[in-house]
Amino acid sequence: MSEESLVARPPVSRSRRGSRAGWLVPAGLLLLDVVPMVAGAIRLGELTGGAAITPENARFFAAPLPVVLHIISVALFGVLGAFQFAAGFRRRRPGWHRLAGRLLVPCGLLAGVTGLWMTLFYPRPERVGDLLTAFRLLFGTAMILSIVLGFAAIRRRDIARHRAWMTRGYAIGLGAGTQALVQVPWFVIFGTPGEVPTALLMAAGWLINLAVAEWVIRRAS
Repeated sequence: MSEESLVARPPVSRSRRGSRAGWLVPAGLLLLDVVPMVAGAIRLGELTGGAAITPENARFFAAPLPVVLHIISVALFGVLGAFQFAAGFRRRRPGWHRLAGRLLVPCGLLAGVTGLWMTLFYPRPERVGDLLTAFRLLFGTAMILSIVLGFAAIRRRDIARHRAWMTRGYAIGLGAGTQALVQVPWFVIFGTPGEVPTALLMAAGWLINLAVAEWVIRRAS
């Protein structure tokens, strides 16, 4: 083997390692999205498969359209948004990035709007009180506002602000996955949380995601 070939190998190896590392963040985001996607699929199965109506799911059978739109839009928002964090893939496929963005904005807005609608008009289930309702309205509105500001920024060709606002909107939209993880220790140690602990645990999921989003934004700036 020639000396030149030995010298040429390390950059290729480093490039491959860098490419694999670039997919770690999207893979992690997709894993975080698994729990809400599975829960959404189960809910859709109930609505389309003639499941028995119970006090827990009666509100969805009474008005299925908002929850169906919410589940589909959240799933698309979560999956498409994860790939936007693959920097190498985004650079190599700028056309895909723009096409996915055109889908992400309406999906994110639809997810936010249907989430607010369900919060305001569906009967409240057990353990959902005024505090959690307020949190849902606050973070749902913040998600919609972030996406609108992100869209407005890219229309002005302000890429930095576009990325920052869309990152915040995506972080809020992915809150359900983090909320599931946050609640596991409470269930293990204390059992089913009451009304106030449920609200605080849900808020913690959103706040954790937003804190990570702000760290990512500051690191990229």
